[in-house]
Amino acid sequence: MSAMLDSALSSACTFEPAQRVRAIGVSEILRITDHANALKRAGRPVIVLGAGEPDFDTPEHIRAAAARAMERGDTRYTVLDGSPAMKAAVQFKFKRDNGLDFALNEISVGAGAKQVIFNALMASLNPGDEVILPAPYWTSYADIVQICGGVPVSVPCSEVQGFRLDAAQLEAAITPRTRWLFLNSPSNPSGAAYSAAQLAPLCEVLLRHSAVWVLADDIYEHILYDGLAFATPAAVEPRLRERTLTVNGVSKAYAMTGWRVGYGAGPRALIAAMAVVQSQSTSCPSSVSQAAAIEALTGPQDIVAERCDDFQARRDFVVAALNRAPGLHCRVPEGAFYTFASCAGVLGRRTASGALLQTDSDFCNYLLQDFEVAVVPGSVFGLAPYFRISYATSMAQLEEACARIAAACEALT
Repeated sequence: MSAMLDSALSSACTFEPAQRVRAIGVSEILRITDHANALKRAGRPVIVLGAGEPDFDTPEHIRAAAARAMERGDTRYTVLDGSPAMKAAVQFKFKRDNGLDFALNEISVGAGAKQVIFNALMASLNPGDEVILPAPYWTSYADIVQICGGVPVSVPCSEVQGFRLDAAQLEAAITPRTRWLFLNSPSNPSGAAYSAAQLAPLCEVLLRHSAVWVLADDIYEHILYDGLAFATPAAVEPRLRERTLTVNGVSKAYAMTGWRVGYGAGPRALIAAMAVVQSQSTSCPSSVSQAAAIEALTGPQDIVAERCDDFQARRDFVVAALNRAPGLHCRVPEGAFYTFASCAGVLGRRTASGALLQTDSDFCNYLLQDFEVAVVPGSVFGLAPYFRISYATSMAQLEEACARIAAACEALT
């Protein structure tokens, strides 16, 4: 009797995840990176090229601003979705960099751009609403859509078209249930970027579909190469301003990933609804982080261009090295700090142990297990057979990693 009771209690106490998260796991990028780091801790010389994080330190003047804030005692709650000073800094940034004017009540500040995106979808999606995601796309987009009750609609954008969505694809993807189109330029994972001329046809389609909103994820805005001018939908087509949320943050341009400050600007009704969501989750972002972010956005900007030059040199090296490796092909990305290379030419071949490589995941696992280089398969981002490298690491690490990747390709039969 006691055993039966214990069994019943054990069964009753078994945790069952909510339906909204059952089909969603921890980010595959984080899982791969964590596994690679575990191998490093175990003593294996793994080179991790999976993390989307600059390897530079946060600039000194930004760290100093945070220290001054702590010395002043600015360590208490701020206004829910950003202090007035923080919102004023965002307002200044949008005017200076993008020619966009926003009132303070059209700006939301959260604990990273990811939270801003989450707040927007939680505030706007009803069950079954569709969100168009040009693939390849950042993995969290689809998961956040699903958590918020929406349906991610992946639209494959081939390498031939520069991994960019075209107007005909957008028109075909829109249905009566479409609520949002996501545009990420420059892109994670492909590094593809849209010029104003390439955005214009998409904007024309959107003007014909007044129920569709645009979420422009501009987090890599300042990491653009070869003189390409940055473009964002609300600036390219002002008639879309009242149904566009423009999202950005300080993580990538200013090497502030751990400070967790992102922001968005858009119609005040949307911003107010996002504040309701944030009020029941994190409340305000860290007051000290906001002080640092204010300095980042309004202080000297020279270091942003300097670091972009460093990233471009790394891009050029990695692209050339991958294109020399047998069976690989790598397009030259316009921005961000990723390459998205095709591994189609190595599929169907065998490793030294006799394993057949059938998918991009197989190839990435082979690189990790046999040659100790961690990269992320393109299938994680909705487009195969590719793999993503983050070149936000030292040139010495990149040289060794690319030599290992080339050796891995040469060892296949």
